[in-house]
Amino acid sequence: MLKVFTASWALLLGMMLLMVGNGVQGTLLGIRGAIEGFSTVQMSIVMSAYFAGFLFGSRMAPEMIRRVGHVRVFAALGSLISAVLVLYAAIPDWIVWTLLRVLIGVCFAGVYVTAESWLNNTASNENRGQALSLYMIVQMLGIIAAQALINFADPAGFLLFIIPSVLVSLAFAPILLSVSPAPTFGTTRSMSIRELYHVSPLGVVGTFLMGGVFAAMFGMTAVWGTQAGLSVLEISIFTGAIYSGGLLFQYPIGWLSDKVDRRKLLVVVALIGTAGGAVAVLFDLPFAGLLGVALIIGGISNPLYSLLVAYTNDYLEHDQMAAASGGLLFVNGVGAIIGPLVIGWLLGAVGPSGFFLYIIFLTLMLALYAIWRMTQRTAPSVAETGPYAAVTPSVSAATVDAIYSELYEQQTEADRK
Repeated sequence: MLKVFTASWALLLGMMLLMVGNGVQGTLLGIRGAIEGFSTVQMSIVMSAYFAGFLFGSRMAPEMIRRVGHVRVFAALGSLISAVLVLYAAIPDWIVWTLLRVLIGVCFAGVYVTAESWLNNTASNENRGQALSLYMIVQMLGIIAAQALINFADPAGFLLFIIPSVLVSLAFAPILLSVSPAPTFGTTRSMSIRELYHVSPLGVVGTFLMGGVFAAMFGMTAVWGTQAGLSVLEISIFTGAIYSGGLLFQYPIGWLSDKVDRRKLLVVVALIGTAGGAVAVLFDLPFAGLLGVALIIGGISNPLYSLLVAYTNDYLEHDQMAAASGGLLFVNGVGAIIGPLVIGWLLGAVGPSGFFLYIIFLTLMLALYAIWRMTQRTAPSVAETGPYAAVTPSVSAATVDAIYSELYEQQTEADRK
């Protein structure tokens, strides 16, 4: 792992700084929106716009890279991100923020695709999986670090918008000056949602539901926190706990997924998320109790997405996985767009408890649907299942394919021995 970091430190450092910028804008807007007097419905539209832009950008970025090259795309999108972070404070209007969130979603999608293809190219066959796993850990650490940055200045001022803008600008210096020559950008065969649903109904329905959960945590936590009366410090700690949970529980759940029926594990993990949300609704928890809930719902979200990807791959040929990953990312993105809109309505209708009621509903629906699917098809034996990879909804289909390619090679070599 140290060798991988030494070879890719510039790219990883740059991505961490970028994620700090992204993490700050996600939390800060939720807090600043309340200061500006925006309603929960208006803020839900603002937050949803990022996921709409991200979904569009993930489709558009490969063509942009093929037409003008990695370096130009990287530099152009980075400049736009830096500018948007300042424009939020300069134009505090929710409609303008919505348009800016679409734009910044497009930009971050393009940056991720570009960075991942660079990292995939610089890594060797022996360490590609480690490099991409380290990349995802760095992403998570950047978002967690961003929550601490929220407390360095008054969210009603300009400074908290300027600092991440500067960090994003600085992020591109080590990347563009130190990274290896840009790789050739390849394409992958597409798979329709209908085909994907035929292969794995649970995979499609599950990733759609998890898109909604992911959007709740990434987009609406700060909006919920301001309505619940939490301080800026408490909102930042709560949000950091969500992402810390995702980082801590990803690998233990992944280890279990290679030992048991993945559908049964899906049911158990989803019900744990349901129980965590129910505790927050039924009891008047102190802040320490809310942090426990944050660790639980954060700890089940990314692992559930990874489980659904691994389960879907169990029914695919290896050359179908990249196309299937693209389909799952699209379905997840649609769920993420809808999620903030539903939460915004719930917060207005029932108050702060609507945030947790939404998570309860989605995780319970996932558990019940998985139970029903268990009556419709026999799962492959544990010995026949493929490997589990810790992936997030923000990584591209090509990256997911690269990670699984290495894992399958390692599994094949182990079987031969």
